[in-house]
Amino acid sequence: MSSGTRLAQNTLYLTLASVGQKTVAFLYFTMIARFIGVEDTGAYFLALAIVMIILVLDDIGMTSVLIREVARKNDDAQLWSRTILGVKVITIPITVAIAFILPEVLNYSDTVVTLVRIATIILVADTISLSFYGVLRGLHKLKYEALGLFAGQIITAVVGVTLLLSGVATLPLLVFALATGSIWNMLFSASRVIKHTGWRAMVPTWQMGWKPIKMASAFFMAAAFVKVYSYADSVLLERIMDESAVGLYAVAYKMTYAFQFIPLAFVAALYPTMSAHSKNPAELKRILLNAFWYVSLIGAPIVFGIWAVAPEVIELFYGAEFAGSALPLQVLIFVLIFIFLDFPIGSLLNATDKQVTKMGIMGVTMVINVVANIFLIPLYGIVGACIAALISFTFMFVAGWIFACPAVKVRVSDLVKSTYKIYLSAIVMAVVVVLVKPIGSILVSIPLGGIVYVALIFASGAIRKDHISAGWSMLTKRG
Repeated sequence: MSSGTRLAQNTLYLTLASVGQKTVAFLYFTMIARFIGVEDTGAYFLALAIVMIILVLDDIGMTSVLIREVARKNDDAQLWSRTILGVKVITIPITVAIAFILPEVLNYSDTVVTLVRIATIILVADTISLSFYGVLRGLHKLKYEALGLFAGQIITAVVGVTLLLSGVATLPLLVFALATGSIWNMLFSASRVIKHTGWRAMVPTWQMGWKPIKMASAFFMAAAFVKVYSYADSVLLERIMDESAVGLYAVAYKMTYAFQFIPLAFVAALYPTMSAHSKNPAELKRILLNAFWYVSLIGAPIVFGIWAVAPEVIELFYGAEFAGSALPLQVLIFVLIFIFLDFPIGSLLNATDKQVTKMGIMGVTMVINVVANIFLIPLYGIVGACIAALISFTFMFVAGWIFACPAVKVRVSDLVKSTYKIYLSAIVMAVVVVLVKPIGSILVSIPLGGIVYVALIFASGAIRKDHISAGWSMLTKRG
């Protein structure tokens, strides 16, 4: 199988599953928010944000190294699985202890303290499944991750919705419902690793000594920076304002980052593919430009479409109680443009052993994000947190471009040439939706906007017959 076909198939597997997973997750979170209200939604979201920050201490960047090394030499998959388990035997007890102590030290409410402690189940299960799915990514077996993540979300939703509809749901039980999906992924990913590498992959080893940890140090710092700038806004909103502000922000955050599966799914296949061609600049350039085109084609209509209908969508899904989430969503949604375009750049840096550079960029991004939040939240409230995110992600994309793209001879003009028709089509689509929705409601304006976008990308030549052929090949080729 060619690298292009493998990339396409792996992307298809994870994209389809991610669409299903994120759809279920979005509907499930919407139901939770409607049932428990703004303040409890804030407590629920804040507790999970704290756990996600702590989670990075479990992995210490090892999964990124594992994916890269297994992609380069599949025969070492078992050794790397055992090695990362050896590391986590040490890190997991430490992070669980931190999760129990930290919320008390920071004087969070009793509700948040309890939720964080229950969520340590999620912390342990997720860090283990993350590693096992990393092994499978390196082996280009992304169909298992696709199936596992989708099934895990279904399990969580079934348990959670049952609790909500039965009238016995409490915040601790809802966190436990989330843990059931994490436990499923841990067990399922372990079974797939055993199938492809043997049962010894489950036996921890320390035979590589400190070498893997040294290799992972840059990835660890980068991951830590990501977690901080991803969740610092929620933590600071609670510190500066209150849990209700976190609840309103959580709705805008969830709706925005629900679409992050698109670059995440693509990069899950893109990173090992780039790693396998890390010494071939011409091939890396081709892969990178294709990545920019694909994420823009799907991302642009999402960004401008959500901007156009944000107030109506918030009221439809969450009710009048969450009306204060509409403006934050209209601001925050634009971070997706830079997130979508930055993921391929980050993959290129990591695949070509420039993870230290990526770490530095993320470190500066983290500082910018935290400082911007500290200054902007007191001035603009929840919208200030959204502006801070937009500023920091814009910086991350620009800095990544400066350090990554010249090495493979990709210029700004290449990006503009391949995507500008897509973004113009999306802008026209948004204008049409805004003009039509007062007359025909979103039930008319959204389908009409979709038709306008599709018509314009074909009419302008933004998408061509060879793009359709490539998509059909992705759906039909096997091997």
